[in-house]
Amino acid sequence: MQKQQADPVNGLLKAVQTYFDALHYCDTKLLNEVFHESSSLFDVDEGKVFVETIASFSKDVGGRVSPASVGQEPEYEILMVDWLSTYCATVKIRIRAHKNVFVDHLGFVHGESGWKIVSKIWHLEHLLE
Repeated sequence: MQKQQADPVNGLLKAVQTYFDALHYCDTKLLNEVFHESSSLFDVDEGKVFVETIASFSKDVGGRVSPASVGQEPEYEILMVDWLSTYCATVKIRIRAHKNVFVDHLGFVHGESGWKIVSKIWHLEHLLE
């Protein structure tokens, strides 16, 4: 039996905020803190499944121009939190990066290192003009 967390809701929300900040600032240190090293990321574009490791995603994010560096205000929201238990949750979010608006489903687990993203499924919802 696992030891009960002091406050699973605030812990999870803090991890989600770390994800938002990592993408807004293109901060790979934060990104690697919030993702489990064995996590997988998925997207489907025109019927083709795209699979990426966190190492590849982190390298990609680190090479981007951050939204913060061009003066874009953070734009993100939590759309849903689905608790499987006090140690597992799926969080659906919407986030803007430049003209791209994405919807992500982030699978979180809480283990010895705190809340970590173990899976990400994303979709480019739309482009802003």
